[in-house]
Amino acid sequence: MARFRVSLFAASFLAFLFAAPVVSQAAQAEPSRAQAKDDGAKPEQDAEEMISAVVRVKMKAIAGARSNASLGSTRDGTGVVIDEKGHIVTIGYIVIEADSIEVTTQDGRTVPATLVGYDHATGFGLLRSTVPLKVKPMTLGDPAQLEVRDPVMILPAGGREAATFAYVVSRRSFAGSWEYMLDSAIYTSPPTMQWAGAALVDRDGKLVGVGSLLVRDTGEPGSPLPGNMFVPVDILKPILSDLIAKGRRAGSARPWLGLATESAQGRLFVTRVSPDSPADRAGIRAGDILLGVGTEPVKTHEELYRKLWSMGPAGVDVPLRVLQGAEMRDLKVRSIDRFEYFKERPTY
Repeated sequence: MARFRVSLFAASFLAFLFAAPVVSQAAQAEPSRAQAKDDGAKPEQDAEEMISAVVRVKMKAIAGARSNASLGSTRDGTGVVIDEKGHIVTIGYIVIEADSIEVTTQDGRTVPATLVGYDHATGFGLLRSTVPLKVKPMTLGDPAQLEVRDPVMILPAGGREAATFAYVVSRRSFAGSWEYMLDSAIYTSPPTMQWAGAALVDRDGKLVGVGSLLVRDTGEPGSPLPGNMFVPVDILKPILSDLIAKGRRAGSARPWLGLATESAQGRLFVTRVSPDSPADRAGIRAGDILLGVGTEPVKTHEELYRKLWSMGPAGVDVPLRVLQGAEMRDLKVRSIDRFEYFKERPTY
């Protein structure tokens, strides 16, 4: 039965990759039994190698982690091995403020891993296993080549049974409520319920995205079609060496305020303020309405973030115009580097 499942998945994998070559009539003669056996084994081997690069990630947060309130003190998801040194890319919210991390391979081996790097701008987290995983890494592909309606494979941890097929629905920006924005996210449908860190694989068997969210509108905003949002790996490539060497990208950090907002009726409503964040210390509260950055009005997340990030690096004073009840207030918020807010594992 297990052999049948492998062969069935391999057949689906082969069809997905459109791997059937164009050959001459002379080459279309009936192959020998040995050749037929080899041809059948190749897609099975390719499928198994691709799946083996996908690992389960489990994390326990440090005591008092600030992210526990929204993400929980224990988290799990998926990671993808991307090189021979055991580096594993995942979605960062699984591993931020980690006290301990372990990864489990498809053959059931569980080993410790360390958090090597984190990038708040993209949302990527980078791990490294403490012992060799002995799996073939998955190659980083080119998300720019993806087109609407292209078939893709979604691989969360869990092996063949967890793998699903989907289609690219759109390539457009994504703006989250938590001071996060991507210029060109990948939206797919139908949805997978195991999206956190899942591998998005193109027809060449290469990694093109990492799973981030379950979303209601994968097409144009306001047109309900459930699916998933993936962070494209092309924005990982320029910062990968920095994450490995320094734990974060080079250059100045963006200013961060600690605000979560929702856009409704042409206004930005404050839905949450991170405790002891710059916004909290400036007196901003949930229920306030954010009217503008200085005298420039903002009505959408994109308008807010572009104005905020254009003001300078972390540490810059950000003037905000806020409606609190019936009173309009002009507040000055001293921004910080988001890394300063989250806690690190003690080294002692």
